[in-house]
Amino acid sequence: MASPDTQAEVLLVVATLGRRPEYLKETLTSIREQGVPVDIVIVAPLSEPSIKEAAQEFDTALLPDPGSLPGAINLGVNESSQHHEFVNWLNDDDLLEPGSLKATIAALKANPRASVAFGACRYINEQGKELWVSKAGPWAPRVLKWGPDLIPQPGMLVRASAWREVGGVDESYKLAFDLDLLLKLQKVGRLINVGQTVSSFRWHADSLTVDDRTTNIKESERAKRAALSPTARKFTWVWEWPVRVATRFAANEVQRRAKKISQAT
Repeated sequence: MASPDTQAEVLLVVATLGRRPEYLKETLTSIREQGVPVDIVIVAPLSEPSIKEAAQEFDTALLPDPGSLPGAINLGVNESSQHHEFVNWLNDDDLLEPGSLKATIAALKANPRASVAFGACRYINEQGKELWVSKAGPWAPRVLKWGPDLIPQPGMLVRASAWREVGGVDESYKLAFDLDLLLKLQKVGRLINVGQTVSSFRWHADSLTVDDRTTNIKESERAKRAALSPTARKFTWVWEWPVRVATRFAANEVQRRAKKISQAT
């Protein structure tokens, strides 16, 4: 944790089950090499020796896993103090790009009414090879309520006061809690694009099942409907089907690339 004379403005939560210790260390290294003070909270099963070793090596707080990812995120962010102006979470195999936090912090400080700063995200495979770059643009927030979610969660940064105002992530969601959070944050402040790649998301070729896709799509539609006015909800049938098709196509394309690269190596 940051020393008292260099109190960190940023608190990041890393939730893990301890099954990928080599990826976890890469994630923590990418945070520690940002060049800005960051307090890190790892939320994980305390019985895993590799977790305790990582927490000690990277000077992080360590909390017990509450049993769900959204629960772990909320638990970690609840450790934030008054000096933490910005918060977010990373999965145990996501990475921050060099300069990520400097860019998102600067954007939020330059735009005090903004609730979130975000950027593009690089999709990588298990070996770290690039598959795709999700180039979120300044127009991505405009389609958030009805179109695909083009704002990558890894690498975004949330103003802590806005996080508290919306109550953190909704633990009733299994997969789409990040979209639900963004839709709520959009109501309290702007979502601004920093115009650069800020993170890497590790895509595992065999990890996304048909059930996962179906659950994610259903939950995403639920979150979007909740964000719409009663009048707009009557017309969701116009765009929900095309968005479902586009979402499945994009997921299948990234998975195809991941398997192709995996088979070639």
